[in-house]
Amino acid sequence: MDRIHIRNFSIIAHIDHGKSTLADRLLLHTGAITKREFRDQILDDMELERERGITIKARAVRLFYKDYVLNLIDTPGHIDFTFEVSKSLAAVEGVLLLVDAGQGVEAQTVTNLFMALERNLTVIPIVTKIDLTNADRERAARELKKLLDIDEKDILYASAKTGEGTDGILEAIINRIPPPSGLKENPLSALIFDSVFDTYKGVIVYLRLMDGAVKVGDRVKMMRVGKTYEVEEVGIFNPRPEKVAVLEAGGVGYITCNIKDVADVRIGDTVTLEKNPTSEPLPGYRDVKPMVFCGLYTSDTKSFPELREALSKLKLNDASFVYEPESSASMGFGFRCGFLGLLHMDIIRERLEREFDLDLIITAPNVVYEITKTDGAVLLVENPAKFPESTQIQEMREPFIRADLLLPTEFMGAIMKLCQDRRGIYKRTEYIDPTRVLLIYELPFSEVVLDFYDKVKSLTRGYGSLNYDFIGYHPAELVRLDILLNGEPVDPLSSIVIKEKARDRGKFLVEKLKSVIPRQLYQVAIQAAVGANVIARENISAMKKNVTGKCYGGDITRKRKLWEKQKEGKKRMKKVGHVNLPQEAFITILKVE
Repeated sequence: MDRIHIRNFSIIAHIDHGKSTLADRLLLHTGAITKREFRDQILDDMELERERGITIKARAVRLFYKDYVLNLIDTPGHIDFTFEVSKSLAAVEGVLLLVDAGQGVEAQTVTNLFMALERNLTVIPIVTKIDLTNADRERAARELKKLLDIDEKDILYASAKTGEGTDGILEAIINRIPPPSGLKENPLSALIFDSVFDTYKGVIVYLRLMDGAVKVGDRVKMMRVGKTYEVEEVGIFNPRPEKVAVLEAGGVGYITCNIKDVADVRIGDTVTLEKNPTSEPLPGYRDVKPMVFCGLYTSDTKSFPELREALSKLKLNDASFVYEPESSASMGFGFRCGFLGLLHMDIIRERLEREFDLDLIITAPNVVYEITKTDGAVLLVENPAKFPESTQIQEMREPFIRADLLLPTEFMGAIMKLCQDRRGIYKRTEYIDPTRVLLIYELPFSEVVLDFYDKVKSLTRGYGSLNYDFIGYHPAELVRLDILLNGEPVDPLSSIVIKEKARDRGKFLVEKLKSVIPRQLYQVAIQAAVGANVIARENISAMKKNVTGKCYGGDITRKRKLWEKQKEGKKRMKKVGHVNLPQEAFITILKVE
């Protein structure tokens, strides 16, 4: 097809503002699916996405409307999956910016909009969910008008649930979004924006063709890796995979080349022809730095090879996830994994357990700290085991983020108190309108990563929203907090904490662990320690057995002998006994008060 009749676009919005629902409606309206096939979240084909009601992975689908081909790449909205959004935006010329008529402009709306404007993409503003009883079209339109500095007549109104406004959206896509600029006569230059592993076909590579064309039988080259392959299948998503004869400039689809080594395909790489290559690779994507790290181990050490293979396959279509091998004295061999946030970590864990049938143990999450040693060396420490001795440390710094909190004015006091309790530095307040305010704080990332977002939602009755950006490292007093069971350190339970909060954190952990560790035949001491100093302790009393139950009256010395014998036995067991930690003990570390 002539590129003049091709439009490539994405849908961006804050979480729960109706991206997936609008995508469903567009598929139904253009005939990509029938009414019989229609179901909610049809592009969210991962079981986890449907259960949680969120989009995790970007999805590509080709739509046919009038004489035009519309390539839609659906995107997630949650802050942890911003990288998925950036991947999609690199493959399109325009975006649909959705704003919920009941909620108005939210923090992630602004972030995604700026990402689109940075790439000079055409933005089509749409007020959605106009069928809701609490919909305020005028307020949402005013906020959009102020945000984009546009005429109100440029704003579209729609309800993805009822279908109202769908024709207007499709016409706007055709009339406002420019066609792709590439030419099929040029050498092949295609961006890899995603990939998945198939047992029978190998790696399936998702492409956006900037220039040139690709067909079955072509010899293609991955420019960053330098390896060449023969194309075995070319196809599009409609929304299911459908083979085609050729993919040309401006098109979005997939190729398979019987690639068995997942490391040969990297998201952001450029695919070109071996015989007629393009002169230089596409810019690709900026490397994403993980912000949260934890250890992943299997409960059965024999499953380590399966875990390694599963991680390599997940890494294939999630470039924001990193991992490297590590070993633990108490847990055996595992991996140190990096994530963009706690939800990202939770999703990866669940996918490993469901898709690869692994029984996992996850250790305490940590952010990355920057430490300057006395010899001048600078370390990035994400693992408590690598935390240097205090005598070797010259300066310690922790990561800070700039948090944009958008919320109704009535909740300002509660959110400001929350930020102050989390060591936040107040920057400024911006009033969006008389009822909504934007609070800007600088916060330690370690205070945000665990439960801050949940607290914001809870304190604002669900109306508050959060977006954050990493801004650098600030000086901090840090210590390594160890957990000991009967004097033996349990390294997966270790964490790096702020010195002033170490005692409270240690006290909380030992009390919580006492409630989840089962009683043994001997007393178990749970201690929290900083270096050689024990700062909190709890005891789990031994299971009692009435050894004198069969003694009826008579000499008391007989009972005393039995009690002494039992006491010696308990001492002996305490020396050789091993406390088995249930999974709840590790999950406890994730929960803070």
